[in-house]
Amino acid sequence: MQYESERIEYKSQMVDDLYKEIIAFANTEGGMIYIGIDDKGNPIGIEDVDDTYTRLTNGIRDAILPDITMFVRYALQENKVIQVEVGEGSYKPYYLKSKGMKPTGVYVRQGASSVQASSDQIRRMIKASDGDVFEEMRSMTQELSFEEAESTFKRYKVNFTEEKYIALGLRNIHDDQYTNLARILSDQCQHTTKIAVFGDEDKMMFKDAKEFGGSVFRQLEDSYMYLSLCNRTSAAFKGLERVEKSDYPEEALREALLNAFVHRDYSYSGSIIININDLYMEFISIGGLLPGLSPEDIRSGISQPRNRKLAEIFHRLKLIEAYGTGIRKIYALYKDCAVQPCIEVTPNTFKLILPNMNTNPSKTTPNKTNTVLPSAKAAPAVVTPQMKTMLDYLAEYKEMTDDELQELLNIKKTRAYLLTRQMSENGLIEIVGRGAAKKYKLKYFD
Repeated sequence: MQYESERIEYKSQMVDDLYKEIIAFANTEGGMIYIGIDDKGNPIGIEDVDDTYTRLTNGIRDAILPDITMFVRYALQENKVIQVEVGEGSYKPYYLKSKGMKPTGVYVRQGASSVQASSDQIRRMIKASDGDVFEEMRSMTQELSFEEAESTFKRYKVNFTEEKYIALGLRNIHDDQYTNLARILSDQCQHTTKIAVFGDEDKMMFKDAKEFGGSVFRQLEDSYMYLSLCNRTSAAFKGLERVEKSDYPEEALREALLNAFVHRDYSYSGSIIININDLYMEFISIGGLLPGLSPEDIRSGISQPRNRKLAEIFHRLKLIEAYGTGIRKIYALYKDCAVQPCIEVTPNTFKLILPNMNTNPSKTTPNKTNTVLPSAKAAPAVVTPQMKTMLDYLAEYKEMTDDELQELLNIKKTRAYLLTRQMSENGLIEIVGRGAAKKYKLKYFD
């Protein structure tokens, strides 16, 4: 008589608990299940073999994902005992469809018992089956929504339907499960973007910080809005002509931000970090260069995307052009600047540093003068063109509402909120009231 072991399991009758045994064998090294034998190894038989066989085969097909039927064989033994031979599966982890690909649905064989797999075991099985390309691997979280992605695709007039998910790389073809790429695009994306503003070059005098989450599309838009607020405008005079110039070219900020999102290593949980001070802005993304590439290669326009499917989606939305053009475009924008952008690479990080063009003057125009609000009662503050438009309006009409501000600047509610908060913190305006009754006034207006 054989006892239950790592490769043998007895069941006196057909029960739903049987499926976890089949999953455990398929996720480990295979094994044999005997239905109609008690725990002590005594054959007691099954009353209705045909009904049990039908329920067993249908249940295995319907209750377990991915499809495991090709690894399962059946045989009828003496005394009405059904033998179920389960081979080791080739697309682990197998799991209960009703529970999903998480510890409550994934089982492995441990001694003579079938136990829940740990999260680490599940990740290792996914990696072994799906390969090392993180964006193509199955996501451990399958409860995903795509409101922001749908809105973004619609805005750029690109079709985004469930029928396109496999072609886009959001679902796999084996069990129709969401991939890690889907999670990155989803509203449940676990990665974030952190932006910190400092008052000194050594990044010791902390001034402000933001952390943006949600879909990478949401993070991209929120981060760009905030960077635009931090992108101050200075002025110089050529004779009687006043010439305004931003600290950073808008296109350089856009390309640096897109580069960080497209090329970061999403297999790490760390955030994209953006540090800002008066001299420069640095973009730090997790993951160094892929093997065989150097910073010189990147500056020359050679690119090997870490996240190929994500890059293809950004390209389809026309957010990026051909691979490798972004960095070259940034350097072209700084061609007349005395201080050039800089790339720093470690085994695990990629840092792109953009100099402040007003702090680091051009080769031909060494002197710049900051634009400040002309009021003795207001603290000196750098004023962007949008801020100046709002201040001019308030100087004439004394107050304005949110709707009037959005119409005046042709901006959305989120942008208006960020702009007015920045102006309030800088002592330029006063926010009176809340909700629909909220109004803006000049801080120094009596």
